[in-house]
Amino acid sequence: MVVIKGVAAKSILDSRKDKTILITVKTSIGNFSASSPNGKSTGKHAVKIYKKNLEEDIKTIKKFSDYFSKEIIDEFDDLRRIEDIVDGHVGANTLFALESAILKATAKEQKKQIWELINLKSRKTPRLVGNCIGGGKHSNSRKKPDFQEFLIIPNLKSTKESFEKSKEVKKDIKEILKRVDKNFENKKNDEDAWMTLLNEKEILDILKKIKLPLGVDIASSSFYKRNKYNYENPLLKRDSKEQLGYLSNLINNYNLFYIEDPFNEEDFESFSKLLKKFPNKLIVGDDLTVTNTKRLEKAIKMKSINAIIVKPNQVGSLIEMKRVCELAKKNNIKIVFSHRSGETEENILADLAFGFGADFIKCGITSKVREIKIRRLIEIEESLT
Repeated sequence: MVVIKGVAAKSILDSRKDKTILITVKTSIGNFSASSPNGKSTGKHAVKIYKKNLEEDIKTIKKFSDYFSKEIIDEFDDLRRIEDIVDGHVGANTLFALESAILKATAKEQKKQIWELINLKSRKTPRLVGNCIGGGKHSNSRKKPDFQEFLIIPNLKSTKESFEKSKEVKKDIKEILKRVDKNFENKKNDEDAWMTLLNEKEILDILKKIKLPLGVDIASSSFYKRNKYNYENPLLKRDSKEQLGYLSNLINNYNLFYIEDPFNEEDFESFSKLLKKFPNKLIVGDDLTVTNTKRLEKAIKMKSINAIIVKPNQVGSLIEMKRVCELAKKNNIKIVFSHRSGETEENILADLAFGFGADFIKCGITSKVREIKIRRLIEIEESLT
């Protein structure tokens, strides 16, 4: 068993050079640290990342340090005890980092992998979902695609092969962008995806040639105002019915496999219409569901989605995240574990995705903070062969 002796917290910088939290748990077998990422594109129903702000959460953790020292952790579900102590006192980023550090200590003490604390039966490696070209809130160019992410989803024999294929394709895409986009500057966005001035159709014209399953994260809430989807590249407005027609054409014309947040975060009904029209495609909820059981229950009831994004720091509580995963599995909803745009070198996402039997993991293609998660997944997969 792990005996917690104290907890410390400090701020560090994420991949966007924004401040985030790092928590260190002092235990009977050593010190264990974990950090939380930051998201830029966030659903309004997500849990606040800090109670008031980062500095206040750091003070709270220090203040509560002695309370934690009375706790003994034997298994994953014992995290409830930690949540009982800090409930309502810290935000989602802080709770996620705290619980992650405790899981690391528990796994070490039991001579297990972190994922083994969650599910000893898990043997399914999630498929990689890689952001190749970016737009929306993740890109800062003056003109950009309205959709936030253009994704490639290889399905090769191993994670390592899929990872290598993704990197190869991303390199090839750069050369195509150089030819097609005369203003291409060889720059990458927050998620290390290529930035371009092309619109979504022009990008999909390029990607359809690579012969891999394709996806888009539309993040439509980010450009939904006054009951219209306000496109800027090119300038036009679409209502929900027009948005449904437009996306249906894209799905048909480009054989899109994965469509995330196609409508604004309150429009369960339009999600449902799209899913009914394309039952064999992945209609994915993120801002719609925000890793929240009540939002997922509503989406299930209305048949709005057949896949859900799970972002651990979107909810903070790993116990709540477990409930979301169990509810999704029970209702045949595919699970997609996801990184954030402001990432750290924390790699526990891979263990959580594998442990909870995720179908997919979305964590970019290149850059140290993203590759570290994929390499951890490769490590887990290879340890089982």
